[in-house]
Amino acid sequence: MTQLDDIRAIALRHAGAPHPQMPRLHAYCIDNPTDANGLIYQPVVCLVLQGRKRTFIGDGALEYGASDCMVVAAELTAMGQVCEASTDEPFVALNLFLDPAVISTILLDMNALAEPAIGSGFGVAKAGPALLDAWHRLASLLDRPQEIPVLAPHLEHELMFRLLMGPHGALLRQIAGADTRLSHIRRAMAYVRHHYADHLSISAMAAIAGMSVSVFHRRFKAVTGVSPLQYQKHVRLHEARRRLVTEHAEAATVGYAVGYESASQFSREYKRLFGAPPRRDADSLQAIVEAGP
Repeated sequence: MTQLDDIRAIALRHAGAPHPQMPRLHAYCIDNPTDANGLIYQPVVCLVLQGRKRTFIGDGALEYGASDCMVVAAELTAMGQVCEASTDEPFVALNLFLDPAVISTILLDMNALAEPAIGSGFGVAKAGPALLDAWHRLASLLDRPQEIPVLAPHLEHELMFRLLMGPHGALLRQIAGADTRLSHIRRAMAYVRHHYADHLSISAMAAIAGMSVSVFHRRFKAVTGVSPLQYQKHVRLHEARRRLVTEHAEAATVGYAVGYESASQFSREYKRLFGAPPRRDADSLQAIVEAGP
């Protein structure tokens, strides 16, 4: 049995709700291919243990599978699709949601590194033996919860160190800095997420990021794969979906609440992102929730 097999076995034993003592480590398992579905990523590192997934961010597409490690450095809107999974061989992965403070602490102990040029806010690379070993020992704590309080912080630090020393290092250094170019873009992204229903101008967003309009637009699209106004539209539609499912409101009412002035435009753009009209999509999601595991 390989190290990847060992990690996969651990993930399968603990798939579902995260352990309360390790709330940022999630193991999950999906036993059939899925349609492309809209989502908003949080900063995360994901190790695929079995199966394959495809993620669409802006105009780009990434496909990754067993032993591939994906890092997302900002709150990106995307379309995700499990493209290889079955009951016998489900898609299995581990997610560790990133804590910038942990990365900053490690960087203090490393030699000073220049801030990298800003690039996309995501990346995929193969996990080497040292990185897999770090994943293995961190995931193994799920089988030994009494050791979590003492060992989890140290093992997470090791995992982040291995990532910092590998292909994802530049991306992770951008996450940690309080005054990096990426942090300025994330500040504007946060503003959009809190004011998604408002009429926002590019100049106002650029001012929040402390950049000229042209520089801001170029760097925002480099990080997120979409323009600032496309990002706002995606955030609006995700919020509309949440409200449709949790509040059972009329589609037109929700569309106006999230900033749309036309019910037909809301329905058209919702269907383009989520694959079905608002009410039908929300009813399908509600049926899945009510069916339970």
